[in-house]
Amino acid sequence: MTSFNDREKAFENMFAHDQELKFKAEARANKLLGLWAAEKMGLSGDEADAYAKTVVIADFEEAGHEDVFRKVRGDFDAKQIAVSDEEIRAKMLETANLAGQQIQAE
Repeated sequence: MTSFNDREKAFENMFAHDQELKFKAEARANKLLGLWAAEKMGLSGDEADAYAKTVVIADFEEAGHEDVFRKVRGDFDAKQIAVSDEEIRAKMLETANLAGQQIQAE
């Protein structure tokens, strides 16, 4: 029975670790997206970092990534920045891939 309990605990630990990595990768992807969007809006330095944090926080509104998309889309619209939905979504995929690679490399 100990062997089974050990395996069960190992799977639980592996699942928890995978979830932690997923969370870190998603947060990093959102930060990278926020920094990209900040640059498009003419923000830099501390202002860009602060904006990127708001993008990360936006991801906690609901499951999935639509909350992040709506945040960035709304901010571009409010500032009259001409960026297409397709460009935003493409950047979201790009930052997700980059963040995943960075997390794996750490």
